[in-house]
Amino acid sequence: MIPNGYLMFEDESFMDSTVAKMNALRKSGQFCDVRLQVCGHELMAHRAVLACCSPFLFEIFNGDTEPNGVSHVKFEDLNPDAMEILLNYAYTAQLKADKELVKDVYSAAKRLKMERVKQICGDYLLSKMDDQSAISYRHFASSMGDGRLLSKIDGYIQEHLLEISEQDNFLKLPRLKLEVMLEDNLSLPSNGKLYSKVINWVQRSLWENGDPLERLMEEVQTLYYSADHKLHDGSQLEGQAQLCGGGDDHIQLVQKKTPRENLQRQTSSSNTLGTISPGLAGTLCKHEWKYIASEKTSGNIYLCLAVLNGVLCVIFLHGRSSPLSSPTSTPRLAKSMSFEESPEDGEEHLLTPMHYARSGLGTAELDGKLIAAGGYNREECLRTVECYDPKTDRWTFIAPMRTPRARFQMAVLMGQLYVMGGSNGHSDELSCGETYNPHEDEWTQVPELRTNRCNAGVCALKNILYVVGGSDPCGQKGLKNCDAFDPVNKTWSNCAPLNIRRHQAAVCELGGYMYVIGGAESWNCLNSVERYNPENNTWTLVAPMNVARRGAGAAMHEGKLYVVGGFDGSRALRCVEMYDPARNEWRMLGSMTSARSNAGVEVLGDTIWAVGGFDGNDFLNSMEVYGPGADVWSPCAELSAN
Repeated sequence: MIPNGYLMFEDESFMDSTVAKMNALRKSGQFCDVRLQVCGHELMAHRAVLACCSPFLFEIFNGDTEPNGVSHVKFEDLNPDAMEILLNYAYTAQLKADKELVKDVYSAAKRLKMERVKQICGDYLLSKMDDQSAISYRHFASSMGDGRLLSKIDGYIQEHLLEISEQDNFLKLPRLKLEVMLEDNLSLPSNGKLYSKVINWVQRSLWENGDPLERLMEEVQTLYYSADHKLHDGSQLEGQAQLCGGGDDHIQLVQKKTPRENLQRQTSSSNTLGTISPGLAGTLCKHEWKYIASEKTSGNIYLCLAVLNGVLCVIFLHGRSSPLSSPTSTPRLAKSMSFEESPEDGEEHLLTPMHYARSGLGTAELDGKLIAAGGYNREECLRTVECYDPKTDRWTFIAPMRTPRARFQMAVLMGQLYVMGGSNGHSDELSCGETYNPHEDEWTQVPELRTNRCNAGVCALKNILYVVGGSDPCGQKGLKNCDAFDPVNKTWSNCAPLNIRRHQAAVCELGGYMYVIGGAESWNCLNSVERYNPENNTWTLVAPMNVARRGAGAAMHEGKLYVVGGFDGSRALRCVEMYDPARNEWRMLGSMTSARSNAGVEVLGDTIWAVGGFDGNDFLNSMEVYGPGADVWSPCAELSAN
């Protein structure tokens, strides 16, 4: 067909023919400029083809010092057969793998950041899952950090727990055996609430005694469920006696053992944030605690599958009537062991996590509370907004944003929250913004940005909102753009551009200036820092950080600038550093208990708070707090009695 004199022709066989020829060239090693060393096997390929399908390899090739030479990439922990399958897929768009290789293909796709292949492999595993394979599949999904796959598998386990409990791999799981004594006329709560209380008790037991989880599993643990619906440690019963199960037909009283001294617990008058050892705190903060499924098997016997401190465990629970439950002899428990009461002054308390795990979220301090909005939680981009009150250690929801978004920053301007740009999970660059009125509890739109962008910095300075840097439409290069929004006139204007292109930079106000810290130019992480003077509309480079990082959080406290976590190009970071503007120098501080990139960092009162982010394996909903005086981070805080 030749409309308007132009020749138009579409060769339907061209692509198939070209793809087949390119794959043949790969297999014969012709024109190849990449050598993949996979566990002693050498695989040849073409850099351009692999860069198009693997963001991981794109970053490596993009950073090659000799781009015209042959790239060498080594993998010591991947299956060569799985890598060959991925190479065939890269050239032919056909994924063919024996069922025994699907997990290895998934692992290789995860390393190469080939998300589509990961999803296809995950869906295949789900289609083949049965009662016998469910536990092994869950172990695999957990090791891969795949929240979507875990959610599907957990849903299957919830429906088939009793059948799964008869399989060999279930019987090999570590198990915790609990005897729960009940006062007269009491019954155990429903399964979900019951195991929430049990998990709280296990957590507290580890923190109180500093014992490993395995120690709790060595013998039957006796608990006491009181009339006020709290779960207590039976070993703390007054009268120096503890209740123990003596078989299915009787209960006996035995002399209580003298509690072991907690060797890991160290008291320090200078540590105002709690006395858990840093190693234990980091472990508890990082690992997952989750109730998965439970069934009431017979009488007052319950079977449960849960994740305790990152370990998939079986919990057997037997509810019994207490022989001490008469009104005159009901045992009284030490207050410190009532695990759900408000803590006493000075008592350690693990900070309550957010309802949602979030990375790339926006955070701000508003009226003494911490606001956490949007972000990714591995499965989707969020609209929800949570509000944390440090006085009550509680998260509550406020009105959700109008648009789901992540990879954005949030600022407070004239008593209102502002969010701009970001990604909604489908489009990498948004131009829309919105503002939150706390008195009306609602979000309204603000005029759009002149340039669509995500990963931009946002900062309020002298009643003007600034949006700085960000990603270009292809998401590969940073921007120099700096725009200013006047909330009174509701207009945008251009400011002087940055000296260096940046995306995922941390932005913070300090001393009447705006600082833009680190970030990335293309894929290279930066340690450089720029300062903006609104009086003369100029940017000036100041002293660089000690560590190059992108996706860090920043906060101002007592005239100093704190930069927290981030990503250095190879791993998520725990390290923290502080900038002194008077000396124009950076100093390394105490590290966080958990690595966090793309987390939220804010100042509440006299402390700095880090919330959410990504630790390199998991999206986080946890928090930790830093006291500048003690130079210590902790997932716990002392709560004042209210």
